[in-house]
Amino acid sequence: MEVFSDPVCFLAFGFGSGLAPIAPGTFGTLVAIPIYWLAANLSAPVYASLVIGLSIAGIYICGRCEQRLKAEDHPGIVWDEIVGFLITMMFVPPTWAWVLIGFLIFRLFDIWKPWPIGMLDRTVHGGLGIMLDDALAGVYAAIGLLLLRTGFGI
Repeated sequence: MEVFSDPVCFLAFGFGSGLAPIAPGTFGTLVAIPIYWLAANLSAPVYASLVIGLSIAGIYICGRCEQRLKAEDHPGIVWDEIVGFLITMMFVPPTWAWVLIGFLIFRLFDIWKPWPIGMLDRTVHGGLGIMLDDALAGVYAAIGLLLLRTGFGI
């Protein structure tokens, strides 16, 4: 299937970034940065609503593309990384330093998959499964950034 000819897979593949021959998840996360810059100055409720909407849409988009490709959790499907990064950046100011730290911490949690992320990745399938582990990695990364921002509550 040609990703660029199928609108659902085009979105699922992060506008083509998922076609990267190595580390498609990293390239998908890079695509999330300009999306974040466009949304960063929205009010907190509007930003959260956007992320929730993209997450719900992602369940359909990722699941449908997975079905069309006939490949479970295809590595080129990176919509989940885009949403995971947007979750990561919810509680920090929009500066290059926070974007870089958020990118690194999100990729760490997305690759490492600490409990329960790894367990969910192995047991929940379809569009929900694709989205869930990266959304949770984004939550973990957001907590990490919040701790860094507040000085670990010290």
